[in-house]
Amino acid sequence: MKAYNILVLNAGRRVELIQCFQKAAKKLNIKSNIIAGDCSSTAPAIYFADRYYIFPRISEPNYIDSLIDVCTKENIALVVPTIDTDLLLLSENKAYIESRTKARVLISNKEVVEICRDKTKTHKFLENNNFKVPKMYTLKELQKDIKFPLFIKPRSGSSSINAFRVNNEKELNLYLHIVNDPIVQEFIDGEEFSVDVFLDFDSNVITIVPRLRIATRGGEISKGKIIKDREIINDVKRLMQALKPIGQITIQLMRTKKGITYIEINPRFGGGAPMSIQCGADSCENLYRLLMGEKLYYNENYRDNIMFLRYDNSICIDENMEIVKW
Repeated sequence: MKAYNILVLNAGRRVELIQCFQKAAKKLNIKSNIIAGDCSSTAPAIYFADRYYIFPRISEPNYIDSLIDVCTKENIALVVPTIDTDLLLLSENKAYIESRTKARVLISNKEVVEICRDKTKTHKFLENNNFKVPKMYTLKELQKDIKFPLFIKPRSGSSSINAFRVNNEKELNLYLHIVNDPIVQEFIDGEEFSVDVFLDFDSNVITIVPRLRIATRGGEISKGKIIKDREIINDVKRLMQALKPIGQITIQLMRTKKGITYIEINPRFGGGAPMSIQCGADSCENLYRLLMGEKLYYNENYRDNIMFLRYDNSICIDENMEIVKW
């Protein structure tokens, strides 16, 4: 039986994602080892994988060669990135990795990733393709009489780090010194959604799942509700046809009185993706089916109007770096 082994990079706290791949392989009755990679031996998710490897940091010159070595040793069929800082490097080296291994890298092409990773490019792309976005202010405009509140964030930020609501001029001056390479936008009020999109390797949309963000912690959803919002689904489908990414995409948007307004596009599995997977839009199963050569078609065969409440759990590691079972 052919093995469809998966390498999840920078596994960190992505225990749910590791388990989703394991459940999908069991459901399909296929052989698949889930291999986790991380630069830290204290990343919780690596202890839920079938095996794990400690990688160099992304900034180190031997990172890609280490990745190739693991892909070869473990006969990896698919490499799955999970963090923003990995994406551009992987897109630049995708052809190199795939030419030296049997693995496919679940990353969109470099042009798509560059649009998504640079929030000014994201903003320009969305505007040029007639999607609503918050107004972005230049430094010159900020010196004039402007209306508060505003919102400031890093141009290439991640996980809502150094992203702030700005209520007045005093806060604006403070945050302009704190936030590295900032962009400043109007503050958008409305219902916030994360939308999980899955596309095949030819950029055909397979599933679109809007998730209402009821509560967040550290930039990641902690309480969410699956809602088949027709307007959001249709608009996101139009966006995907313009952008043409592949694999799992996470989109942040606001439903406002003026319509759907886009905030960010992240070309990777979002932290809340297991919510969409568990409600029936199983991206892990879809990936296995694509690897097996199956043709997938657009569907909305998932359950909506259900709520997910995420919580913390812990594991205990002994002196041999093995899980202690109490």
